[in-house]
Amino acid sequence: MPQEEKEARLERMRHSAAHVMAEAVQSLFPGVKFGIGPAIEDGFYYDFELPRALVPDDLVAIEAKMKEIIAANVPFIREEVSKEEALGRFSGQPYKIELIEELPDETVTIYRQGSFVDLCRGPHVKASGEIKAFKLTGIAGAYWRGDEKRPMLQRIYGVAFESATELEDYLARLDEASRRDHRKLGRELDLFSLHEEAGPGLVHWHPKGALVRQIIEDFWKEEHRKRGYEIVYTPHIAKVNLWKTSGHWDFYRENLYSPMDIEGQEYIIKPMNCLGHILIYKTQLRSYRNLPLRYAELGTVYRYERSGVLHGLARVRGFTQDDAHIFCRPDQLEAETMEVVQLARFMMNTFGFQEYELLLSTRPEKYAGTVEVWENATKALKSVLERLELDYAIDPGEGVFYGPKIDIKLKDALGRLWQGPTIQVDFNLPQRFDVNYVGEDGLEHQVVMVHRTVLGSMERFMACLVEHYGGAFPVWLAPVQVVIIPIADRHVAYAREVADQLKEHGIRVQVDDRSERMNSKIRDAQLQKVPYMCIAGDKEVAAGRISLRLRSGEDLGSVPLLQFKDRVKSVIEAKATDRL
Repeated sequence: MPQEEKEARLERMRHSAAHVMAEAVQSLFPGVKFGIGPAIEDGFYYDFELPRALVPDDLVAIEAKMKEIIAANVPFIREEVSKEEALGRFSGQPYKIELIEELPDETVTIYRQGSFVDLCRGPHVKASGEIKAFKLTGIAGAYWRGDEKRPMLQRIYGVAFESATELEDYLARLDEASRRDHRKLGRELDLFSLHEEAGPGLVHWHPKGALVRQIIEDFWKEEHRKRGYEIVYTPHIAKVNLWKTSGHWDFYRENLYSPMDIEGQEYIIKPMNCLGHILIYKTQLRSYRNLPLRYAELGTVYRYERSGVLHGLARVRGFTQDDAHIFCRPDQLEAETMEVVQLARFMMNTFGFQEYELLLSTRPEKYAGTVEVWENATKALKSVLERLELDYAIDPGEGVFYGPKIDIKLKDALGRLWQGPTIQVDFNLPQRFDVNYVGEDGLEHQVVMVHRTVLGSMERFMACLVEHYGGAFPVWLAPVQVVIIPIADRHVAYAREVADQLKEHGIRVQVDDRSERMNSKIRDAQLQKVPYMCIAGDKEVAAGRISLRLRSGEDLGSVPLLQFKDRVKSVIEAKATDRL
């Protein structure tokens, strides 16, 4: 069966499962008010207004009722009725009535299975018996139509597949994803925290998490300086008029925070770093010989996200972009873009991401500039991807308001995609801010800007790293690389000597001199995902050696200290992601 046909059949089955779930909920909770229930990737959901909060045991009861409906093999029957009749049929369902009143046509499509009727365009399977392996997976809150000013409904999620084996495989992946959840591991490994009292979506980096972040940032700066970037810093606030000139105020208003009054002037906290870089560029008259200029900044920005979509480090309100802006001549655009793509690939490979997908995002409905400018910019990005012989897909209408972009999505160890590097070509902001250079002809010409990140944001990239490695960072990124474990108090002095020698070589080491049993200390170090555990007892002290264990549980036995130092140094210097 062709893949498209299989996907269409799965979507019909999942959509039908949502209707069966709604019928089951109605039978268990008379008087329920229904929202919507679409098919989604891997499954389905339905939103309900219920008389009480659901608990996990309710999912068991709903599943049992669904199985009864599926076993009865009830047909799905499509009907077309007038809008007036539909309003009558759903008179006790305020959310359905709202949807019906907004429909442009006077004819409304409904679907019936048994006594249950729902507003729906379809399509569905022929009968409930065609719904195969399914499982209800969770309960969440969801504002009606995504509007936090509207009622909060209860959303039940489920998954559905064509066979029990596919369902079991999916649930196993789901369980593994739960074990790797960066929010869970962030607490367990003491990397970061978020505090409701400080405000949702605002990250507090703990010492270990901050150390990992610093290592990444230092590497990032080093690689950028090698490639001719200059590091800059820009303020966190700016006058509103700056954002009105740029177009962000008109095109991006829903993501901007409200202005603050400072001495009668309106300021906002910055949602991006590009305008500060433009102002730096414009402090001097630039010659064509000066270009390209590459300004880079690990700049923290703030964007409004609804509380319902915030998700650990992956979706926050304040985040640090690994940002850079390249000011270049039109004839330099392709070469500069190509260098950025190659840098992004180098960075991804260094951090252990060998698989990724590329998307070329084109002009959205709301955009600045002319169609001709957009087409030229899109053509330049397309040319770069084709010259590098990279596979990519078109993502229609997903460009930013000022230009098209290349998005690179990282694929983690579980095959999930994460938003990573992005490269955007911009002819519009240079025009709005009169950003020019003096050409060889002595006249002023407009620069082309390239906005780019090669990691994305520090927060989301850290979330991706934690989940990709399940918290077991490669040695060069691990906040603690070695734990020395003395067996008894008489071995503590030697353990500290070993630690001092390792520290001299830049190795991050701790001595666990707690009065705990050795096996307990080893277990704690494994739970903290420390790469190496060095045991020090009488034999090790006498021979100047250590007994080496890996976080995997492998026991490598007695090892000369010098040999161990060389081993750790070589793994760190290679930035190895596949060995200890």
